Amino acid sequence: MLQAASVNRDMTASLEPAAPALSVRDLTVAYQGRPALWSIDYTTPPSGLVAIVGPNGAGKSTFIKACLGLVPALSGEVKIFGERLSRARNKVGYVPQRGSVDWDFPVSALDVVAMGRYGHVGIGRRLARADKESALAALAQVGLADLAQRQIGELSGGQQQRVFLARALAQDSQLYFMDEPFAGVDAVTEQAILDLLHKLDREKRTVVCVHHDLQTVADFFDHVLLLNRTKIADGPVATTLTPENLERAYGGRTMQGVALPRAADAQP
Repeated sequence: MLQAASVNRDMTASLEPAAPALSVRDLTVAYQGRPALWSIDYTTPPSGLVAIVGPNGAGKSTFIKACLGLVPALSGEVKIFGERLSRARNKVGYVPQRGSVDWDFPVSALDVVAMGRYGHVGIGRRLARADKESALAALAQVGLADLAQRQIGELSGGQQQRVFLARALAQDSQLYFMDEPFAGVDAVTEQAILDLLHKLDREKRTVVCVHHDLQTVADFFDHVLLLNRTKIADGPVATTLTPENLERAYGGRTMQGVALPRAADAQP
């Protein structure tokens, strides 16, 4: 009887849905006493690529940084696969905005990518040969293996962004946050980003990405979180980026001259 009960418990546990990659409840963030985000509730879908969309100053980057613990929250709770970030940090990867990085720091492209392995080996520990090989393989995947020893500041903007994509690959995470990776990149880098997104999607990993171009949301992503300091809407791109929701997020003056995404155009 005891053995049967144990089996039943195991079967019940296996039927329970896995915790979502990201779950946010009542998240509020303020800068100098002014709210940047207000009472955000959000849960990622079971699979697919998520774009965070909204006007300038909507709190898109702040949302990512708050989820990563890079900016303090006034209130709220963030769970990564059902755990606090401190317990799930090795499951999370991050691609910051290129403009937020000190490119004069004297490290090579390979050094930057290898930093992605520290989530697995621990900060302060020496990387093994296998970790360095993983970093070099990640650089090869974004077409930069021949520039592995180049100082990071000597690379073009597109190459620098691809180095950060390679670092994300080396992190081998389950949840990735990306902050405007498509901003100001060349065609080669844009394709490298798309290839990476498709790869992570095939592997059932979750990507939450700040995106600035409404016209390409439906081309690049499956789901969208629409923000303007608070959550306006979230869900599949085609049913979320409606004229009504975009009006609520951007306002009439801002929406003048902004064409709706193709997926939203098709809505009645």
